[in-house]
Amino acid sequence: MPFTQTDQKYMQRAIELAKKGRFTTSPNPNVGCVITLNDEIVGEGFHLKAGAGHAEVNALAMAKEKSLGATCYVTLEPCSHFGRTPPCALALVKAGVKRVVIAMVDPNPKVAGRGISILEEAGIIVEVGLLTAQAEQLNLGFITRMKFKRPRITVKMASSLDGKTALKNGESKWITGKAARADVQYFRAQQSAILTGINTVLLDNPSLNVRYQELINSPQITPELLPEANVRQPIRILLDSNNKLTLQEHLFSLPGKVLIVSLTARDRSDFDLCTADVEQIICPKNDLNKIDLHELMSLLNQYEINDLWVEAGATLAGELFKCDLVDEFILYQAIKLMGDQSRSLVNLPHFSTMNDIIKLKLQSVVQIGDDIRLINHRE
Repeated sequence: MPFTQTDQKYMQRAIELAKKGRFTTSPNPNVGCVITLNDEIVGEGFHLKAGAGHAEVNALAMAKEKSLGATCYVTLEPCSHFGRTPPCALALVKAGVKRVVIAMVDPNPKVAGRGISILEEAGIIVEVGLLTAQAEQLNLGFITRMKFKRPRITVKMASSLDGKTALKNGESKWITGKAARADVQYFRAQQSAILTGINTVLLDNPSLNVRYQELINSPQITPELLPEANVRQPIRILLDSNNKLTLQEHLFSLPGKVLIVSLTARDRSDFDLCTADVEQIICPKNDLNKIDLHELMSLLNQYEINDLWVEAGATLAGELFKCDLVDEFILYQAIKLMGDQSRSLVNLPHFSTMNDIIKLKLQSVVQIGDDIRLINHRE
């Protein structure tokens, strides 16, 4: 039976609700739910954060007895397992809903159709596949982690029009303007983790955190949408193959979790004076005696990282491209020229034919203040 315009309207509302959790739900997916009875919304909800009520539970709490005989629209298959909260599929059965419309099947192998089976076995009408593409966009990182056991990786860089990221002497503050930097905070706030290399840390001494006062300068953010108390700081991941970090760098004086990735262990007592919660990961090396990036992504799976944001220099960015690990490339381009002696954007091997080059698919071009933001995906 085809979906109606009414079905599409209510699923679209569920998708808009799901977006409200995009800054807080990680490692859980973003989910929205709408419950209707006699073509009227009687309950709606979204998932805010892990351990809190799921979208269906929040919608049922609003609908109360009006859930009996109602239709439920949900952006992701209701869960079927006991985690931090009971299964939502059983909650819908207990509430007596008549019909459940689902945008997409849950890629989590703990669910993956089991929630649908619970509903159908209870005699509930289940229909799947409404606005699936839009629902998938809500949880690209979660889907990647479930399917490939690694995070979805976005590389962010900033350059001049002639593709330079810093002067020959290393000076780079600031290529782009305040509006672009606020836009970066908007993206950072949605990430599970931020990764960079040792050279970036030693040269720029960055914080690699979400700074609320800059974040609310982004036009997409208001204090009502994201109160400062709800800001979730991403895990900061530092690639330090040979333990060059002194641990006196600025980011170690900030709260939050830091993962140092090395080839050999350092004394655990080195971390005792850090404000940050610091943990070291020992990663296998590749043929060049560097951190094996594929192995690293597998190791990071234990931290339930859905979306990994990379802010790095030309070398690490190039390595990620060579390893075919870049899912999205975001470039902020300033309308400036920095000259041929300045540092280049990405270090890649010499290509001898046009068939060898790395091709990207342009997703969007937006002016941000005086700069341009290009979002690109791998073909």
